[in-house]
Amino acid sequence: MTTPGFRPTHVVPQHGMPAWEAPDPARPTVPLDALLPVRLMERRGDWAHVLCSNGWSAWVDGRFLVAVPQDPPRSDGPLATAADPRPLLGRAEQSLARYRAAVEEVADGGLDGESFRRRTHGLRIGVVVDGEDMWLYDSARRRWVYGDGTRLSTYATDRAPEGGDAFDARDVTGATADTDATDVLDDQSHAPTRIVRPDWEP
Repeated sequence: MTTPGFRPTHVVPQHGMPAWEAPDPARPTVPLDALLPVRLMERRGDWAHVLCSNGWSAWVDGRFLVAVPQDPPRSDGPLATAADPRPLLGRAEQSLARYRAAVEEVADGGLDGESFRRRTHGLRIGVVVDGEDMWLYDSARRRWVYGDGTRLSTYATDRAPEGGDAFDARDVTGATADTDATDVLDDQSHAPTRIVRPDWEP
């Protein structure tokens, strides 16, 4: 039975660890199971007094306890601009709507092949969704970004490095909804796409 309000501060290492009834090598007790969550209650040199979720406590060698990371601070405010995938999704939806409208005009006989090519010149759209994972092409910055529904980070780019691959708020908001595709992509010669390291990797 778990003690109400129990919040672990450490876990037992993956191979388990011996335990003692007191900070005394002559008083061993039942060893602790591997990866058992415990709460550190007291330290005496290398000795650590830990509390288990069922209320049982013991002394262990505190040098081998694995600290549990603290929860990151949370904000109840709106998503930060750099993290919010919605502006980029909106631009992709608008570009797709423009392409579909041109296709429908061709199907209805309102556009010939040359007119269709002029109408769609410069449009580049890329969206891949697999469950919660999303890869979205940012035509304004000529890069693919990865999103998990809350944040965006650079995944691949066909641009030369510009002092780092950190995601910038201007990457999402720099182009307006009514920006013409040919203004976004004046240069149609694209360098090979580069896979970049995720933002969380050193």
